[in-house]
Amino acid sequence: MTLTVGLVGEAATTVDASLLASSVGSGGLEVFSTPSLIALMESAARQAVEALLPAEQTTVGVRIDVQHLAATPLGAQVHARAELTHFEGRRLVFHVEAFDAQEKIGEGTHERMVVDPARLLARANAKRT
Repeated sequence: MTLTVGLVGEAATTVDASLLASSVGSGGLEVFSTPSLIALMESAARQAVEALLPAEQTTVGVRIDVQHLAATPLGAQVHARAELTHFEGRRLVFHVEAFDAQEKIGEGTHERMVVDPARLLARANAKRT
């Protein structure tokens, strides 16, 4: 794995009904929801590093500290940017931001861990018994 500070990933979406606060249960308004904002930021962070990982590894989100700064309406375009700011062993730290066409709508930090998917799924599935 060849990771370097400064790697950047991006993700974008159009705010549709499934992404609204009123649809995901995070509020009653028809605006881009905080859970959807976080998911977009996580996607951007994955995009920054996923292609550099060995085939038998992936990343999972383990921590997020984000401020949702502004509301975005149905139909608007939203994009997120994640920059790798620090990594130590399997722990990756990103600065994340999101924007609509008018302004920054969110920012914060996000941590991901590099994992072996088969091992993680085996541990999760062991909880079924």
